[in-house]
Amino acid sequence: MSPPVHPGTGADARYADGRYLGDNPGWHEEDSPWKASQITALLRRHGLQPRSVCEIGCGAGGILQALQAALGPGVSFDGYEVSPQAFEMCRGKAAPGLRFHHADLLGIDPAGSPGFDLMLAIDVFEHVDDPIGFLRRLRGRGRHTVFHVPLDLSVQTVLRATPLQRLREQVGHLHFYTRETALATLREAGYDVLDHGYTAWSLELPSRGWKDALARLPRRLAYALHRDLAVRVLGGFSLIVLAQ
Repeated sequence: MSPPVHPGTGADARYADGRYLGDNPGWHEEDSPWKASQITALLRRHGLQPRSVCEIGCGAGGILQALQAALGPGVSFDGYEVSPQAFEMCRGKAAPGLRFHHADLLGIDPAGSPGFDLMLAIDVFEHVDDPIGFLRRLRGRGRHTVFHVPLDLSVQTVLRATPLQRLREQVGHLHFYTRETALATLREAGYDVLDHGYTAWSLELPSRGWKDALARLPRRLAYALHRDLAVRVLGGFSLIVLAQ
């Protein structure tokens, strides 16, 4: 993942000058099969069978590669990535029906670019300076759009403070969301939210350290009892959204 904006100065420069790769050597590729499975489940729940899929800020390309395997032949996939380091990681995954572009999709005139059945913005708009402006420019590029948004704001992250600062400095999150504020942002940008739900990365992916491992049991118990409260208080979840 990386934000689909031209990497220049300030916060954006980290995606071009190697800082982001230094802090995140795998560019989060290890999470790609899990993210692809969340997307696939959402599409199947709604009976959607896209024939063309585009991911903006495709990072190392693992999500599109996994989706190609899951959705089968006859589907075209395009990934757009502005970071030169991430593009080098994904270009080797190119295959028939799977193309990667070192370009800013939003810098291409919509009249001169194909429309897609499905757009993907997976862990992206929390990284951009102007998320609503970015979302408005993205709207209309695809018939449907799937968003995946980390829900960084919770009682425990606010109380501890350091997790939010780490996310800003090491992972590049400029904006922090709850479920309510993420959905409000999409609606303010003009999207019609068709479906949304939580994804439980803190319970389903390998622990990222001893603190995550220690928090897994209380998170699991709280999530089983009351999902909204567990997400709001303990954190460790993201939001997946299907929108038009």
